[in-house]
Amino acid sequence: MNIKILSRNSHLYSTQRLIEAAKKRGHHVEVMDPLKCDLVIEKRKPSIFYKGKVITDTDAVIPRIGASVTFYGTAVVRQFEMMGVFTTTESQALVRSRDKLRSLQVLSRARLGLPKTVFTNYSKDVGEVIKHVGGAPLIIKLLEGTQGLGVVLAETKNAAESVIEAFNGLQARVIVQEFIKEAGGADIRALIVDGHVVGAMKRQGKEGEFRSNLHRGGTASVIELTDDEENAAIKAAKSMGLGVAGVDMLQSSRGPLILEVNSSPGLEGIEAATGKDIAKSIIRYIERNV
Repeated sequence: MNIKILSRNSHLYSTQRLIEAAKKRGHHVEVMDPLKCDLVIEKRKPSIFYKGKVITDTDAVIPRIGASVTFYGTAVVRQFEMMGVFTTTESQALVRSRDKLRSLQVLSRARLGLPKTVFTNYSKDVGEVIKHVGGAPLIIKLLEGTQGLGVVLAETKNAAESVIEAFNGLQARVIVQEFIKEAGGADIRALIVDGHVVGAMKRQGKEGEFRSNLHRGGTASVIELTDDEENAAIKAAKSMGLGVAGVDMLQSSRGPLILEVNSSPGLEGIEAATGKDIAKSIIRYIERNV
C-alpha cells in the first residue's frame, strides 16, 4: 500500500515509528507537510498538489496534525477523504476533538464520567462560577491550551477569582473544573486503536506539580486498566468518532473521569512505558480497512 503521513516534522519520534512500522510490513510510506499541500476543488475531481506534483495512488493517510495548524490540516484530510482515501483520523472527528468545550459536551451526552465543568461567556459573577464546581481548590483551563500549558490550579477562592477575572479581562476563554484531590497529581492515558485498548500508562506529576504531562516533567509507568476504565476509554474514543485516540482519565472515588480525548496522541511515552509496538497496531488498523 501507499501510505502518506501528514506531519510537519519527519524527525519526530511518532512519525519515525510509523514510517518504520509501515516499511516493516512492506508498505511504501511518504511524509507530507500538510501546510505545503495545495487543494484543487472541482466537480468530480478533487486533487492535491504537493511541491508542484499531483498526489495519486494513495491508499491511506495518517494525520499527525498539530493543534496550531488544525484548520488547514483538517482541510487537507477532508480533501483526501473526498478522493476516497482511508484516513486513520476522520476530518470531522479531528475538528471535534480540538474543541475542548464541544468534546466535553459530546462525552457528557455519551453518559461518561467527567469532572464537573463550567463554561461562561466572560461572566462577571465569578463567585457563582466557583460555587458551581464545588469551590476551591479548582482547575482553570484555557480552551486553546495543549500539553499542560494554560492550566492553572487555584488553591483558594481568592486565587480562583483573581485568575478567572484576569483571563476574562484578556478575553481568553476558559473552562473551570472541579479539582479531583484523590487523583494525587496522576492520570491515565489509554491508547485506543480501532475500538481496542492497545496500551495504557499511568502518568505521575513531579513533586509539587498537579499536571502529569510528560512534557511537564511527569513520569510514566505501565498500568492494567480496570474494566470500568477500559470501557470508559473505548466509549470515549467511539463517541468522538476517533479510530486512533489517546484518552486521558482521572481515577476518582466515583469511577474514571474523562479529561480529554487526543486525536494525535504521541507514541514515545506510551511505547516506552508499556514496551508495546503501538505504531504497528496503527498500520494493522489501516490494513484491515483498505
